[in-house]
Amino acid sequence: MQSDRRQFATRQSGYTLIEVLVAFMILALALTVLLRIFSGGLRNVSVSSDYATATLIAESRLAATGIDIPLTPGESSGTEGERFAWTVSVRDYLPRPGYHSAVRGVDAYHVTVTVEWPNGDNTRSVGLSTVRLRTEGGVGS
Repeated sequence: MQSDRRQFATRQSGYTLIEVLVAFMILALALTVLLRIFSGGLRNVSVSSDYATATLIAESRLAATGIDIPLTPGESSGTEGERFAWTVSVRDYLPRPGYHSAVRGVDAYHVTVTVEWPNGDNTRSVGLSTVRLRTEGGVGS
């Protein structure tokens, strides 16, 4: 009876080859999922950084309109760094029909800044727009 217990204990003390293979498969699947999550997170950080940079460029070009970039209808463009291309578009601002302003000697312009950059096979872009005022002989002339 005692020898039967020893044989039973000996047979139960290890893992079978199938159990080891199943454990490795589960481990491999879990690691694959974790690596995909981490690589997706790194890709999102890169895209987020590009959007933040493009937004800063657009804000600076918007702030420069009327100072470095004339506040007259038309377009101007340029590049920032190696990847980012910006375009500033200035148009006459047309208020909604029926609107009459009591202010004279002030011109309004619709300013739009678009920043584009390559991202793999696609092109991403950020656009900001505002209305700027120019007084005759004042700032923005």
